[in-house]
Amino acid sequence: EPWKIQKSLEMVREMGASWVVEYFLWAAHEPARGVYDWSHADLVVDHAVNQGLTIIARLGYVPEWARPAKTSPLYLDERGYDDFARFAAAFATHFHGRVDYIIVWNEPNLSQEWGYRVPDPAGYTELLRQAYVAVKQANPAVQVLGGALAPTLAPRGSEWGLDDLIYLQDMYDAGAADYFDILAVHAYGWTFDPDEPASEDAVNFNRTLLVRELMDRNGDAGKHIMITEGGWNDHPRWTKAVRPLQRTRYTIRAYEKVLAEWPWVDALCLWAFRYPRPAATYQDYYTFVDSEFQPKPIYLAVQRYAAGEPWEDLP
Repeated sequence: EPWKIQKSLEMVREMGASWVVEYFLWAAHEPARGVYDWSHADLVVDHAVNQGLTIIARLGYVPEWARPAKTSPLYLDERGYDDFARFAAAFATHFHGRVDYIIVWNEPNLSQEWGYRVPDPAGYTELLRQAYVAVKQANPAVQVLGGALAPTLAPRGSEWGLDDLIYLQDMYDAGAADYFDILAVHAYGWTFDPDEPASEDAVNFNRTLLVRELMDRNGDAGKHIMITEGGWNDHPRWTKAVRPLQRTRYTIRAYEKVLAEWPWVDALCLWAFRYPRPAATYQDYYTFVDSEFQPKPIYLAVQRYAAGEPWEDLP
């Protein structure tokens, strides 16, 4: 509902954040080929702009008319790449001056996010190329984000996905460097603190440094990174979670680290601000605000940190 959209984005601003990543579903906004419905998207974008927030728009979720019957809404093969590119261009045109950042797809190195298929870096690079060209023709000011890869150690041949470092190198080998302006990175900490050293055989926050080194090796160090997902979970029983106070400390240390040590990161957007309804799983313990708009201790601590106030004395 409109009031919930407004309330969510007000609380984002009041927490001290200036960036938001928002998911815009292709299936909702183009229910039939060439027929666009921007009503809900306009609500979100206008409220964000009114709050002074900069939107990074993640595009995905395939309409039925653009994919084979009985496939996942995350399934898109090469027959539908031009349809997606046209949608991305239409989005860039409609939101000219309101949305300047677009993410092409999400975590394509995971089988589930690639429509329950084996991840295909060359295929994703072709999707990225077509979307990039179409968006730039529609609105050259829009910055196209590529990647948005899930941090994972899955080896080649895994049914679940492909190691993000291997996948990104395969993207570069397929020519992806010419078709994104900024690299979208996902940086989850799991049980590690944000200063845990980077390692190719571990998923932690500093894995982002390995991504940065890979960009450098491919002659792409001139581009910046946006962390468009990441953070820590404080579920009391999930094996990849930490305690609530640890989560708060790790989160604020991550903000400090990016601000002081990573000048090539333009935005750090952590998962997730609020869900519209409880997930009734460990996922609920990623949020900063519950579904009833009650702020969690991490929200209050980040709010104080953003205002330059002491936060350590919160209960």
